[in-house]
Parts: sequence; structure tokens; C-alpha cells
Amino acid sequence: MQLPNGMKLFHKKTTGNAVVVQVMVNVGSNDELPNERGIAHFLEHILFEGTDKRPNNRVLSNTIEKIGGEFNAYTTNERTCFYVKVMKKHFSLAVEILADILENSIFDKAHVQKEKNIVLKEIDMIYDDPGFYQWVLLQKNLFSKIAAKYPVYGDRNVIKKLTREHVMSFFEKYYVTNNMEISVVGNVSNVRSEVLKWFGTKKRKVRKRKKVTEPVLRSSSRLREKKDIVNTYQIMGFKTVPRAHKDSIVLDVIKGILGRGQSGRLFTEIRSKKGLAYDVGIEMVHDTTFGFAGAYATIDRKNQTKVKKMILEELAKLQYVLEEDIEEAKTYVEGNYVLGIEDGQVLADQMLFWSQAGGSVSSYLKSVRAVTVNDVRRVARKYFTNHLTTVLEGK
Repeated sequence: MQLPNGMKLFHKKTTGNAVVVQVMVNVGSNDELPNERGIAHFLEHILFEGTDKRPNNRVLSNTIEKIGGEFNAYTTNERTCFYVKVMKKHFSLAVEILADILENSIFDKAHVQKEKNIVLKEIDMIYDDPGFYQWVLLQKNLFSKIAAKYPVYGDRNVIKKLTREHVMSFFEKYYVTNNMEISVVGNVSNVRSEVLKWFGTKKRKVRKRKKVTEPVLRSSSRLREKKDIVNTYQIMGFKTVPRAHKDSIVLDVIKGILGRGQSGRLFTEIRSKKGLAYDVGIEMVHDTTFGFAGAYATIDRKNQTKVKKMILEELAKLQYVLEEDIEEAKTYVEGNYVLGIEDGQVLADQMLFWSQAGGSVSSYLKSVRAVTVNDVRRVARKYFTNHLTTVLEGK
């Protein structure tokens, strides 16, 4: 539903006592200029630091936490989301506090300086965590043209130099009602009127994302970075497609074959049979403008070549999948997805994601059911050829 203030509104009526209200701002790290690297993520932080009505973080957070609610946010390459989960009797408060931080934040200079230190410390934590940093290393080197090669948390030097004026300029450019979408999941009424009551009509023409073509991988390569850790973290990365592409659904089914829990083929062959890894599997990432696959394993340094060969063998075996393999994978994808969106916040999030990506929860499940053996074989041939292997090498 398009509202007079320019926002898009989605409402899913559910049973139960909880209501989730989530706002998505159509801006992320991919929208940043070189001298803005990290500002989208920084804004997510600073908006929790105080408004005219609630002057600091404690007052803001306690407004929701004292009634047993949840108040949080996240930033990705392509969106920034803020959500509140409370008992349904507090629905109006949930909408009001989101509107408050998104329209009335004060951007106090002292808060900006304090939050810069906190974000820099968060970056340090990412580098300290090899399980997280391995994916930063992969994206940085897998992509050569698109902005997804830059980490969402940004550039340390840019963060250090941020001023209140820089932050407010970015905020004023993107945090306008015609660049926001809101989803409500719960057994509440008067949704439209509540949103219009609290959110203003701040509209502005927002710069469209520049379309950049990412070149295909013409050959396979390997990149190694040494780190003072015990384990070695290895990922084989493949460029794939954005979520709107029909092949993204097939890739999800392939994940259901190779990477589902403890019965996926990678877990079975590499961990259960050979004991070569503790953490092993495959991730499929499909955002609105880019996609990639990463087959990963946490191993001893000496087993790099052996494990890489085993992963390639399992990818090659996709040319011989049977109908029963596909059916099992499809029921896994469907069950895992449906159980996930039983959580109201996950459902609210997915409603907004599909609005941005082009599609819906129901159309996604329908597309999963339509995947065939030939689809899996074709997609495996198309995308699992050339790759970049990144190795975060330990002792």
C-alpha cells in the first residue's frame, strides 16, 4: 500500500500477543561515495543516541525494554532496517518511537564522537573474529567493480574524520519518507492511520543507484592471508546472480543438497566421513543487485588442498543428481523458510526484502517447488566453474 507521505506499507495480520514494526530505508553501503565509506552503518548507530523527546540512548532503549520489548537495527550493502517487537497493546508506541529516531534525532556532537570510537572498536572485533573476517576477505577480493567489495562497516580513516555535518548531510539525503518502507506483523488494527499519525511527509528525490556491471571470472585463483590463529579458514567463492534472477532459486535448492545441516553432502563427506573440518558448508547470498556462493571449511592448514578437491568433487556430482535428491532439497528449503518466518520479525524483514528485490514470500515458495533436475544441472555448470579461493591461514 502506498501512503500519502510516500512510504510503502505492508501489514500481515497474525495471531498471538506480539507485534513487530520494521522500517526499511532504501540505502546501504553500496550507495556511499569513497569519502563516505561506513556512513550508512554509522547512521544506524547514531540514531539510537537521542532525540528531542528522548535525549540519550538509555531513555530511548528503556522506553521499549521496560515493557519487555526488543529494539534493534542492522545495515547491509543495500538497506538499513530498524525494528521494534512488543506486545500488541503497545503497537502505537512501537510506531511512534521508530518515527522519533528516524525524524527527530539530534545528532549531538558528543554522541557522534563517542559513536565513532564504538564503531572503530566494532571493526576491531570483526578483524579479531576469523569466522566473520573470512567473508570480508572473500567479498573484498571476489568483486572488482561493484561496491559490494567494500565492507559494510566502512573505512577506518573515513570513520575517524566523520563530522556531525557529514552524517546529517547523508541522513537528509536518504532518510525521507518516499525512500522508506514499513512492515507490520501482528494482530493490530488502524495500521495505516497510526503510521500516518507519527511519520511526517518529508520527501525528496533520491539518487538512483548507479548500475555497474561486474565482470565474470575468467579463471580460478587463490589468495592467502596469514593470521595468528590456530585454524585455517578456507572459502571457495563463485560469482552468481541477484535475487530477482530465476537462477537464484535454483542455487537455494543446490544449497539444500550440499549444505543442509548435518545431512548435506559437504558435511557428510568432509566432516562425518573424513573428520577434516568442524565447520563446513555452503552459503548462497542473493541481494538485490549482486550474488555469490561460498563453500567454506574450517580446517588444519595441511588439509587445504585435500578439502578443496573434495568440495570440487561434490560440485561436479551435481551433474548426476536424481529426482529424489531435488525433492529432498526442495522440502528442506521450503520447511526451513516457512519455519523461519514463523518469527514475526523475520517475516516483517522478508516482506520488506521482497519488496526491494521484486517478489513475495508466496512467489518464492512457488518458485522453489518448480525447480527441476535439469535446472540444477544447468545452474551448476553455469556458475561453479571459475572461482576465487581465499585462505585465512593459521598455524
